Amino acid sequence: MLDDIQERLCAENRTDFSDLRALTINCTLKPSPEGSHTDKLLGIPETILVRNGVDLEQVRLVDHDIAPGVYPDMTDHGAERDDWPEIWKKVKAADILIVGTPIWLGEKSSVCQRLIERLYAQSGETNDKGQYAFYGKVAGCIVTGNEDGIKHVGMGLLYSLQHVGYTIPPQADAGWIGEAGPGPSYGDAKEDGDGYVGFDNDFTRRNATFATWNLLHMARMLKDAGGIPCHGNSVDLWNEGRRFDAPNPDYR
Repeated sequence: MLDDIQERLCAENRTDFSDLRALTINCTLKPSPEGSHTDKLLGIPETILVRNGVDLEQVRLVDHDIAPGVYPDMTDHGAERDDWPEIWKKVKAADILIVGTPIWLGEKSSVCQRLIERLYAQSGETNDKGQYAFYGKVAGCIVTGNEDGIKHVGMGLLYSLQHVGYTIPPQADAGWIGEAGPGPSYGDAKEDGDGYVGFDNDFTRRNATFATWNLLHMARMLKDAGGIPCHGNSVDLWNEGRRFDAPNPDYR
């Protein structure tokens, strides 16, 4: 999965990432066990994370019954079933979130949009500093498709993730698209039998590598710093209406 440069970067790393937890969420429309091109591209960051001791968990969201809505548990609002509360436990525990999505009609998948809506459903939760629950965590994205749109999809997805509170490192997205129109997708066998489509694309491999290491470095810095300082961004303190000039041991 990794090329020589990627292998060398992992071998030469001296930073301890073993206390970090990562979650990848594949927003393909294809249920398991059907093959997913997005899953193949996610394999690059996943391999780098594991090689560096990160505790990795993977979710293919379409395999779960995620009810539409913007509440933490939609069974409280009429849904017969909602698997989101169990997925949320994984999201909440992760220091690093990587969302993978295919492009359909120039946009992220409907599964990915539902993920964003359900993440937004948790945006009222706070951490022990009174900040939104996503503060102190980092996120990035991987995009696949056959038409143009990597940057467009990444733009909307990364905006949504930062809006709920994730920290987005530099160059936190990567993707691969083939020629416009019908054709092979990422990871398909080449017609001549010599390898797989997209695996030898240096631009994609480089961007996926940079994104993963930037996520690792930013997560390490935030973890070591105890998250983001809460002065001026604590929802709890804002709602309590405390005076900013009053002594407050919670500010740190």
